[in-house]
Amino acid sequence: MAKRERVVRMSVEQPLWRALTGYRVLTMVYAVLLFAFGREDYERPWIAVVYLAVLCCWTLATLPKVANAAGCTKRFLGADITVALVGILLTPLADAQAQSVDGPTLPSIWTAGSVLAFAIKGGWRWAGVASSLVAVANIVERGHPSRDTLHNVLLVWVASIAIGYVVEVARASERTLARALEIEAATRERERLARDIHDSVLQVLAMVQRRGAALGGEAAEIGRMAGEQEVALRTLVAGGLTRPSLVSEDESEGAFVRVVEVDDEADEDTPVDLRLLLAPRAGARVTLSEPGAPVLLPPPAARELATAVGAALDNVRVHAGEDAHAWVLIEDWPDEVIVTVRDDGPGIPEGRLAEAWGEGRMGVALSIRGRLRDLGGSAELVSVPGQGTEVELKVPRGKAGEK
Repeated sequence: MAKRERVVRMSVEQPLWRALTGYRVLTMVYAVLLFAFGREDYERPWIAVVYLAVLCCWTLATLPKVANAAGCTKRFLGADITVALVGILLTPLADAQAQSVDGPTLPSIWTAGSVLAFAIKGGWRWAGVASSLVAVANIVERGHPSRDTLHNVLLVWVASIAIGYVVEVARASERTLARALEIEAATRERERLARDIHDSVLQVLAMVQRRGAALGGEAAEIGRMAGEQEVALRTLVAGGLTRPSLVSEDESEGAFVRVVEVDDEADEDTPVDLRLLLAPRAGARVTLSEPGAPVLLPPPAARELATAVGAALDNVRVHAGEDAHAWVLIEDWPDEVIVTVRDDGPGIPEGRLAEAWGEGRMGVALSIRGRLRDLGGSAELVSVPGQGTEVELKVPRGKAGEK
């Protein structure tokens, strides 16, 4: 991906560096011709000759420096702007009438090339600093800020800052394009893997499910588990998980239990997509609905919220029965993330939660409400006997990373 990004950047910036290289050569020739045609006006022409000789040698010797961003270092930019400023300040020594007549300085418009190098390399802020230094040097050289001097200074200042801003916008566009290309490549790879899995593993699981249901008995149970794994695998492929979940068999329950591996040593500053943590929970009796775009949360908040959802689904399995169906809905709002877990079980009889609290069985309160409270969020439970149970988990974005 780094190679692709480098190619994209060259397509945007390289023409600017090539144009700057040509500009420096042409303006060097222009400065020499100005002196050659006005040589008789200089009281000390030898100063101009020495400076222009240095300017020509410097320009030709540093052409590779302005060929790309890598060669145009801060040290080079500092030396380059110094050459321009020295030429401006030497102008009154070579031409005593320069302060009374608004004529060109020794480097003339070559100075603008030095300022533009700052703009292309560092953006509008660097351009503003360089053009301000040139403005001060011009005012000192003139001795008094005439209208033409102020006009030229303002022109260089505005032009360089504008170019610097355009360069920053172009670089931001490069990064966006590089990211889009990366996502596109990942999407194509996921689609390729999905096709391969569909042609092999998924078809086998589907066949086992159909044959098990037809045979009945223990084969039907195996078919049911194969069907659950087929749904889970489809969810993983569709979600684009880069790290597969572990699938193990819990013999005491006679069902497959999906466990998501979470790297506790991962960068805690890198947001985690909540969908990736909840996707393995989907199955034949758990339907997961998500926004279709990453739901990013700080890793601690994402892990705690995923664990709370897992506790809610465990309650569905234990209390609503093996045949109960659960629906998990992920909502991504600007100020909070909401996950709703709903089931079609018999519901919780009135007073059961208070009774469980009194008996010390506080799994719902501690596992779900406690986790959400630590995140600055909340957990609301609504249950109607005979109509199932709904748990709404809310995590505010502003406090999600404070845990």
